[in-house]
Amino acid sequence: MNESWLDLPAGAVDEAARLLLGRHVTANHVTVRLTEVEAYSGLGEDPASHAHRGKTKRTEVMFGPAGFLYVYQIYGMYLCANIVCGEEGRAAAVLLRAGEVVDGLTYAQDRRPAARKRTDLAAGPAKLMQVLALDRSANGTSVVDGTGPLTVTDGPDTPFVIEAGPRVGVTSAHDVPWRFWIKGDPTVSTYRRHTPRKVS
Repeated sequence: MNESWLDLPAGAVDEAARLLLGRHVTANHVTVRLTEVEAYSGLGEDPASHAHRGKTKRTEVMFGPAGFLYVYQIYGMYLCANIVCGEEGRAAAVLLRAGEVVDGLTYAQDRRPAARKRTDLAAGPAKLMQVLALDRSANGTSVVDGTGPLTVTDGPDTPFVIEAGPRVGVTSAHDVPWRFWIKGDPTVSTYRRHTPRKVS
């Protein structure tokens, strides 16, 4: 697992996503092995991306440099974390969708008391954030130099098979196969195709 996701161009965000699988993310006494991620490209290239229409105060971190967190809220209550990839000035990020808690299990269980099984602790982007105890203050912080609350490190060099499929919870370009996961891993979240709400 010595290939670096940091050195890839923004146009290769799907490859960066693949390279993040199996790596460890650590924050607030819990370490999670990433088992599912989702890639998003930038300006004018990916209508599902928050940066599709250009840089805003909310999305400026997505425009680089690589190795920083982009944190945002969904449904007015849950937080999601993305790792910025690619060259500075061109938006690209990888959503951390799910993982396996490999260290700090007691902390993780205390933060996710509703989880009935260990495999469900971080089986979804909001659950992952809860387990790692990250909040909006993590937005714009580094994941590589130790100054931020979350760090990314190599996981064990254990071979696995990567599968790909459509993205989850997006209204545009949801069929782009940029969701990647480790085949057969029980912590991978359940796929649900987005269904637009009917307006009466």
